[in-house]
Amino acid sequence: MKKLAVLISTLLIASVGLVGCGTSSSKNTESNDLLSKIKSEGKLRIGTEGTYAPYTFHDKSGKLTGFDVEIAEEVSKRLGVKPEFVETKWDGLLAGLDAKRFDMIVNQVGIKPEREEKYDFSDPYIVSKAVLIVNSDDNTIKSFEDLKGKKSAQSLTSNLAQIAETNGAILEPVDSFNQSIDLLVSKRVDATVNDSLSYLDLKKQKPDLAIKIVDEVGNAQPSGIMFNQGNKELVDAVNKAFADMKEDGTYLKISEKWFGTDVSK
Repeated sequence: MKKLAVLISTLLIASVGLVGCGTSSSKNTESNDLLSKIKSEGKLRIGTEGTYAPYTFHDKSGKLTGFDVEIAEEVSKRLGVKPEFVETKWDGLLAGLDAKRFDMIVNQVGIKPEREEKYDFSDPYIVSKAVLIVNSDDNTIKSFEDLKGKKSAQSLTSNLAQIAETNGAILEPVDSFNQSIDLLVSKRVDATVNDSLSYLDLKKQKPDLAIKIVDEVGNAQPSGIMFNQGNKELVDAVNKAFADMKEDGTYLKISEKWFGTDVSK
């Protein structure tokens, strides 16, 4: 009887241990599967600036719109959830993703090796070039090399700021593309290194604005949707949505609406 009691006791302890392990494993799987959580809650939280035309900005009625916004809305639709945009200044977007204030960033984020060390990216969905923009009256800055010692309006954590700094510019911190242009037009800075497509869109809206492009980076910069690492299911689902959008013509429709061409190439 004594041996039987010991055996029963041992079996009970083992079974409790197994139940405990199973519960822990289940919790870990659930916490790590962000896609399942998103689908369960029915919403996809998206970090974006809301001040960066034509990618993410507010129209005259106050509605959030733009190329990136429509891309994010279409991706959300194909995942079967509603988009919830969390507007954040550019320099706070990465910190917001780190703090899990949103599930991903859709804000024309350049895919760069140093970012890929900490974050995951979707497949590229847009490519653009960095351009050097100066006031129309300025004839002293003709190339990136001429930025040495000049004031350049930049969002400090962007790859565009790195280009300006590498060429010797003194960085003037700004929160948005529009702020960069305002400082440039008022001649409070000498230049800004910024996105070619944003410049073309602005000149289309305001053809008489006193700014001009004097140089551009040779290689186009691919951008993707940014995620915290460890969310492969979500990244794969977004890439599948991109592939389907391109195959059925939805991506091209959005691209031509905002830029008049296919900006994925």
